[in-house]
Amino acid sequence: MNFTLKIMGTASAMPVVGRFQSAHVLDVHGRSFLIDCGEGVQGQLKKYGVSLMRIDSIFISHIHGDHVFGLFGLLSTIGMLGRTAPMNLYGPPNLGPVLKFFLSFYGEGLAFEVRFCPLKMKEPEVIYETKSVEVLAFPLNHGVETFGYLFREKEPLFNVHKWAISRYDLSLTEIGALKRGEDVVRPDRTIPLGEAAYRPYSPRSYAYVSDTAPFAELPAWVRGVDLLYHEATYLDELADQAALRRHSTTLQAARCAREAGAGKLIIGHYSSRCKDAGRYEEECRTVFPQTFAASDGDVFDLPFVKIQE
Repeated sequence: MNFTLKIMGTASAMPVVGRFQSAHVLDVHGRSFLIDCGEGVQGQLKKYGVSLMRIDSIFISHIHGDHVFGLFGLLSTIGMLGRTAPMNLYGPPNLGPVLKFFLSFYGEGLAFEVRFCPLKMKEPEVIYETKSVEVLAFPLNHGVETFGYLFREKEPLFNVHKWAISRYDLSLTEIGALKRGEDVVRPDRTIPLGEAAYRPYSPRSYAYVSDTAPFAELPAWVRGVDLLYHEATYLDELADQAALRRHSTTLQAARCAREAGAGKLIIGHYSSRCKDAGRYEEECRTVFPQTFAASDGDVFDLPFVKIQE
């Protein structure tokens, strides 16, 4: 069961040679989710082997151009490729008029429905789910309405030890209770869940945080995430510019990861002043050693950790 992040773009507002603008693809259990859609995203998707037709849903953080300028072209191309399945599109309410403009002029030939789901919440809420994965959205601090996203596998049902079935002569009803995470209660005894069953694997998670200035609630909202992407537009020496534009510095991103207890921190959305992303990584690692400065085309694969019976 795959859980793989592919980085399509790491630049911020200004185009930079060798860096495209914000876009990530997360592959989870055979579904591809596109997160933000900066300019040039179609070429990046093709370059790095991502099928446009397999994109399940699109999640937009906010309507600044470096996060949406690739959206019109992408939807048009998907239409020309013959998509008929609806496309779910999540984002702030002010994306609605932008999308309406596109559809009014260029949507006539599309054979698929674009289902826009405007977001409005003050704390994390589930906005999308399947049997195996759920997506939560939460507000960020960027001046315009901006949202982050948390993708996580759902907790699997428990597996029952084979030896326990025979030893305790478990009925189908009792096996069902154990799978749901319940103890088996009999008139003469209780069979504890932890003795007779186990979780088959550890759920994985990924959070996307771009763009935002720091705020108190954020670390708790992404608590324990395996892989945290957090924008780090500026080096610490430009903290005044970060505050002015409601962005984050390297050290602010690293502190968020540390407070959240994240497994790994991925940084990106570099200022056009950035000539060497290695400096960004070095600064972050003084606070959070498991930091990786992303480059376009990078792939981060979260391994499937099976719990042995």
